[in-house]
Amino acid sequence: MVIESTRNESVKRARSLSTKKGRLETGLHFIEGDKLVREAVISGAEFADAFIEEGHDLMQAILEGAGANVKVVSRNVMKALANTNEPQYVSATIKTPVYDLPLFYEDGLIVVLDEVQDPGNLGTIIRTADAFGVKGVLISENSADPFAPKPLRASMGSIYHMPIWQGNLEVECKKLSEQGFTLVCGHLNGCEETPTLSSKTALIIGNEGRGVSDELAELSYKYRLPIYGFAESLNASVAAGILIYKFASSMREAQ
Repeated sequence: MVIESTRNESVKRARSLSTKKGRLETGLHFIEGDKLVREAVISGAEFADAFIEEGHDLMQAILEGAGANVKVVSRNVMKALANTNEPQYVSATIKTPVYDLPLFYEDGLIVVLDEVQDPGNLGTIIRTADAFGVKGVLISENSADPFAPKPLRASMGSIYHMPIWQGNLEVECKKLSEQGFTLVCGHLNGCEETPTLSSKTALIIGNEGRGVSDELAELSYKYRLPIYGFAESLNASVAAGILIYKFASSMREAQ
């Protein structure tokens, strides 16, 4: 049976996930589009409901195999569910993964985000971190919600490939330092000489407006990307992308 009404309970529950309140109350988040749904399946994400338009039998079988409660919906219902203007044929609700803060962080590169507020920046940084083998992303308690619609789209499924921790950054960065991590933050008043990086490195990216907090900067080596033109600074996700690539490459070469 094809669901034609937006008043259907499963549809209403999925639509509520566009708000942080809805996500917190249900422990679910909403994804849409073939790419993101496939990445969720590959990662072993726990599906609740999946919504699909008629004529996509293979995807329906894949979703049923992944444990989703698949519902066939009309085009109008899919449009009502979606957060984009021209949605694709499939969407789903997923149990939001919860990653406990580790007692001991795994060796490698950790990315720390200090109140990154722009959802697009957050999702793009997560995607970049995944591409270059980052072990996990640690975000502050006041950062944007990584499981909101825009970060999920920007991450292109990378959010399912590594842990996303959330907590008190001052406490966690002190823990990282005690465990032998080299802490480096991007800072406008920093040094342009690249620090010596160990097999344990934490890269801290600051808020789009004020940068890294003074408390975290005091714990870190302050590094400034050399800028050769007239722009005084870079967008947070662009700066993070350059630094993640630069640090990940240096750490791999040193192995």
